[in-house]
Amino acid sequence: MPYLERDNDVRIYFEDSGGSGLPILLAHGFGAATGMWDGQVAAFSDRYRLIRWDMRGHGRTECPEDLGHFSQDATADDMRGILDHLNIEKAVIGGHSLGGFMTLAFNVRYPERVAALILQGCGPGYRSDKARLAWNERAESRARSLEDGGLAALGGTGEVGASVQGTAQGLALAARGILSQVDARVIDSLTGITVPTLIIIGDGDSNYLQGSDYMAARIPGAVNVLVTDATHGVNIDQPEAVNKALDEFLAGL
Repeated sequence: MPYLERDNDVRIYFEDSGGSGLPILLAHGFGAATGMWDGQVAAFSDRYRLIRWDMRGHGRTECPEDLGHFSQDATADDMRGILDHLNIEKAVIGGHSLGGFMTLAFNVRYPERVAALILQGCGPGYRSDKARLAWNERAESRARSLEDGGLAALGGTGEVGASVQGTAQGLALAARGILSQVDARVIDSLTGITVPTLIIIGDGDSNYLQGSDYMAARIPGAVNVLVTDATHGVNIDQPEAVNKALDEFLAGL
């Protein structure tokens, strides 16, 4: 299995389709893992180099169960580390839900490594301290439910079911350290994004419809695709529609 050795006994699991095509780094949502992108790897690996990976606390990634190892900055640095390890200077950076937010956070931290952005079923975080606190209370509740109920308490839509997880404790730490919001850097960055951006969301993804519209209105030139008859796990619910949107966007690059 391919692993990237990071500091402090962290081993990041990733899969690289290889080839000489345009590289695309894909991040999953909270409670999901690399398996959620199977349909996209099958559809595009003959033309593009797809790299998918498991965040700390998720899937096959190995990380000490200590909150000090879990943060958004560490996650963005893991993404950069994968690109460095594969000698990729610049890539399309994409992600779903938490992975979509981290895609934006990566663009804030390492804009010189970004060729384009793919944002699926996600929002840009919050500028309001009150809204951020409410989100973080939900993240903490999610963490406690995982600690109390184990992986059976995970729930979620199709992308979660398509993924394999390690421990509930790892996910609880990810909820506290990565899922929790810390500042307004991401939402404040939207109007300054200069690379092509694709936004995809299912019409039944009520938690993120407003956030997607907000991003589409502020990211210059963003393409916003609303997929019908789809929930939060839009690429699992409607793979053909999502792949069509991806195909058109990537061909334009």
